[in-house]
Amino acid sequence: MTSAPDRSELLGPLLKGVSRSFYLTIRILPVGMRAPVGLAYLLARSADTIADTSLISPQKRMQLLLSLREQVNGVPDEIALRAIREEVATQQSDSKEKALLESLSSALTLLNDLNAADRESVRTIVNTLTEGMEFDLRNFPDESAGRVVALQELAELDRYTYLVAGCVGEFWTIMTARHVVRALRDSAEKMIDRGIRFGKALQYTNVLRDCGKDLRIGRCYLPETMLSSHGLTVNDLLSPGGSQLARPVLLELIREAMEHYRHAIDYITALSPWSIRLRLACLWPVAIGLNTLVLLAGNNRWLEPGHASKIRRKDVYRIMAASLPVVASNSAVRTWLGRSVRALESAMVSNR
Repeated sequence: MTSAPDRSELLGPLLKGVSRSFYLTIRILPVGMRAPVGLAYLLARSADTIADTSLISPQKRMQLLLSLREQVNGVPDEIALRAIREEVATQQSDSKEKALLESLSSALTLLNDLNAADRESVRTIVNTLTEGMEFDLRNFPDESAGRVVALQELAELDRYTYLVAGCVGEFWTIMTARHVVRALRDSAEKMIDRGIRFGKALQYTNVLRDCGKDLRIGRCYLPETMLSSHGLTVNDLLSPGGSQLARPVLLELIREAMEHYRHAIDYITALSPWSIRLRLACLWPVAIGLNTLVLLAGNNRWLEPGHASKIRRKDVYRIMAASLPVVASNSAVRTWLGRSVRALESAMVSNR
């Protein structure tokens, strides 16, 4: 069994170090959900670090990513873990990311300590998330290639958002049903569908927020068919007036995100009002995501480096504090989030 110090270090300081915002969510979860959800995050974050280490060739990253997946699905291999430490951990300028990769052996041991159902669920979510990372490595050029490749169709973007985030909503719902008695007030099937839409809402927001940065490493998640329908090419996005030229595409994708957010709000209100911790854990990312879209809708330089639409940390804490009086009431939740929805609609109209 994993020793207490290993477990507490993994799910405490280490988790906090690599994700301060998600750590806050983990800390308020019901006790039974913390270990599997926290561990899934750490394993996925490790895989993401491997996939994003640009000092290593895409081919080598793919090899190491698949190696980690094999270990998640089987027995830890010390030789393979040593290769990850030597090839990837040594390339990290962030000491916390380095520590995470060096702790993979403990994380995999903790995985094997979970009960069989949770272990299988964690393996499934990590498999799906790494498939999304594979998608990036297979479909986009090396970061130093000097060219940009775009996704082709909106359906391709929608599939991608499932692989990297929608599946998390699915996993979250399964964990909730398993560990929190009577927390779900609707059928599991309906809640899983809403959970997937919840995750997609957040990922659409991330795609739009990070679009300028991604373009400069060769990745365009704005579908080519959507660009061409507005008379645009990928190169137009990198031009001095690219943010304004691409504004119709931004608004179109914000509307797509909004459809997903409506399901996310339904998800929250279908949680038992007595499940305060769960409701807060779901309410915070929705409120932060909606406020991020408000910033995006009003940002005339959204594709320029240094002008990304990000919520300030003090505003995150303000949102968290403001959620406390409303969290237990469905009508109050809808009213509170409705203000952000109306602010978004106003920003979309006034900045056309």
